[in-house]
This record gives sequence, structure tokens and C-alpha cells, in this order.
Amino acid sequence: MTCLLCDKPLHDRPTWQHFLGIQKDTSACPTCLEKFERIDQFTEDNILDSVHSIYAYNEAAREYLHQFKFMQDVALAQIFAPSLRSVLNDSKKIIVPIPMHPINKRKRTFSQVDALLEAANISYQSLLEKTTESVMGEKSRSERLAMTELFRVTADIRSNEAVYVLVDDIYTTGTTLRHAAEALKQCGVQRVEAVTLFRPIREK
Repeated sequence: MTCLLCDKPLHDRPTWQHFLGIQKDTSACPTCLEKFERIDQFTEDNILDSVHSIYAYNEAAREYLHQFKFMQDVALAQIFAPSLRSVLNDSKKIIVPIPMHPINKRKRTFSQVDALLEAANISYQSLLEKTTESVMGEKSRSERLAMTELFRVTADIRSNEAVYVLVDDIYTTGTTLRHAAEALKQCGVQRVEAVTLFRPIREK
């Protein structure tokens, strides 16, 4: 077995945890994994009750997302499966991935957030539909902040008292997550949290 990031052989010997299904096979070598900076940063505002960003958006993260999303290397979803499982481990919360517009999804052939959750074996509900083809990464900060109604809810919200957790690959201005949270709250959801894999760290 080789590292999914550098393609070098992995020297991962089976243990009793493997046989009992407690320990998952490693998909990346320690050298590659050390390049990702774990930050576990939490923020909140009047719309998002909590946002948990797991890793810093550094050079390793940029290279990872380019290979994963734009080079369509779906296998890379396995890299962060253990981290996502550890963070999204509350079965009482409803996991909602941030969706892609159907046209963009057909172009890319897969939804990166769905792939991350499926690799981590996390159950989720696809409750949102994106209403615009616009890609946030191609817009300036002011353009992102000025956008209106990016999502609509596509299913009945049955349990308004449940905690809904939005999941996305990266947090930048937070515009995407806030629009998604607003759509859920307009349907009666009381608390909306979010988890993102990456988030840029501003220099002090």
C-alpha cells in the first residue's frame, strides 16, 4: 500500500485493532500528514451558532484541494476520514453537506463534501440545493458578501429542535455557510453549527 499523497510505500503493520475493526488503514504517510496544521478553531456569530475549522489552509491544504477537487482524485477523500469521524461523532446531530450546483457537479463528476463524508462513513441528509452556478472561490470578498440567497431547502424539516451541522471543505468569509444556515433557520431550525476541513489563518 502506498501513500495517497506522495505515492511512497506505507509501512503499516496490521495490529489487533485492525482485526477488530477499531483501527482503520492509514492512507497517508506521517511525513505528508505532518504538513497539515491542525488548529481546531471555533467561531460563532448571530447566524452560525458554531463553526469548527479543523486544519489551517496552508500550502499543503491548497495542493490537496487542487488535486482532490480539480484533478478529480476522489481517493484523497480518505485522507481526512479519521479527523472528520472524530469531530462529527454525535449521532443526535443532523449532518448536512454544502451542495454543489447540479451543473457544476456534472462538470466535476462528484461532490467533494459528499465524498469526504462517505469516506468517513458519516450519515448525512442532502437538505439543500444551490441556486446559483457561481463559484465562491472565483469571486472577490466584496462580491461574496453581496450575494443573496444561495440555497433553498429541498425537504421537510421534521425535527426543528435537533442540531443541524453544515459541512464544507473550506471556510473563507463564511458567506456560503451563513446563507445555508439562514435557509435552514427560515424553515424553523433552532441551532445550526458548521464544520469545515480548512480555514485560512490571518497573520497577526
